[in-house]
Amino acid sequence: MAVDAASTFGDEAPKGNWVTNSKGYQTLLVFLLSLNFGIVFFDRQALNALMPFVQPELQLTQTEIGLLAGGLSFSWAIAAFFVGRLSDSLGKRKILLIIATIAFSICSFVSGLATSFLFLFAARLLMGAAEGGVMPISHAMVASEVDPERRGLAQGVAQNLGSNLLGSFAAPVVLVAFATAFSWREAFYLAALPGLISAALIWFLLKEPQPAAKPKDAHEASIGFAEAFKVRNMWVCVVVGVLMVAHFVITWAFMPNFLVQTRGMDPFSMSWLVGSLGIAAAIYSFVVAGLSDKIGRKPVMVFLPFLSLVGPIGVLLLDPAAFEGMGVFGLSGYATVLIPIFFPPHPPRHRAGSGHGCLRSAGRRLRPACRRHAQRRLRRGYFPLCVDGAGRR
Repeated sequence: MAVDAASTFGDEAPKGNWVTNSKGYQTLLVFLLSLNFGIVFFDRQALNALMPFVQPELQLTQTEIGLLAGGLSFSWAIAAFFVGRLSDSLGKRKILLIIATIAFSICSFVSGLATSFLFLFAARLLMGAAEGGVMPISHAMVASEVDPERRGLAQGVAQNLGSNLLGSFAAPVVLVAFATAFSWREAFYLAALPGLISAALIWFLLKEPQPAAKPKDAHEASIGFAEAFKVRNMWVCVVVGVLMVAHFVITWAFMPNFLVQTRGMDPFSMSWLVGSLGIAAAIYSFVVAGLSDKIGRKPVMVFLPFLSLVGPIGVLLLDPAAFEGMGVFGLSGYATVLIPIFFPPHPPRHRAGSGHGCLRSAGRRLRPACRRHAQRRLRRGYFPLCVDGAGRR
């Protein structure tokens, strides 16, 4: 076994923190990082799910709703660029992750205190700045602490499983029910609690990763964006990622409010309909990745943007009233047309770190202006068509 390991990594024995970490600890680390990022999305999606309650009280316009989502995305993008580099230079990933987790939890609490658009906008900007660095740090921790043979799966679980189950499923279901029973302000206070618990678990159960020694030939380790963009597939995936991420966030920003105010769906049904998409996203995050391994990346990437058209068109054309009296089966039937919205894009493995950084940051920087422009010029009932255009081009 030792001979095989040595041959895999050349003449030297394997090096890295993962060599001394037990499988149990590696599993615990991935679980806590997935939980933490799930809570990030729980807090992020809170405003989208609660918008049918927030908009009437704060008298928000459609442009302001777009600004709230776009502002958080913009500050998230800026933080994603710099926090990962800061964690590398300081070598204190655990403490930075804890600080970011506590910070976005406080911002969620402050969101519940908002009395105006500007107050809420400032809180969401700060939340984006706190949340943006969570995933770069988490990926760095997985890269240094998890066995390379399981690292790809570990990174997928850390990023997709918790965020879909907690952010896309639990957030609308739990928070809408809580807002109905109490108010949307109390729902934001509730959303702040899991982050504080997660920060405590990370503090007590995870150890600070030891900084890795820089290799003598550090060309690959220090690759910049300019060199990454020399790879054709990289910039193609960046463009696709910009549009598909925009497709996802625009949908989440406007769909809950659209279903309640325009389509006449009650908040409880809306929460379960939107929440069902989180379950679909969790399943598809594994299914799509596996499918791309079998048939290739390009066929999957060509097909999925067209499939994503089904969801917004279904929201626009299907009347929820037609499904009344069918109970959960009717709700599930209506949800099936929305599920394709949440097929995730997958950039190529080659230089994936630079690719993911470009995808996330560029998408969050470019889409707010486009969204606000469309919202000013199109009737609210046609927001799904804007989403279609973002996903298809």
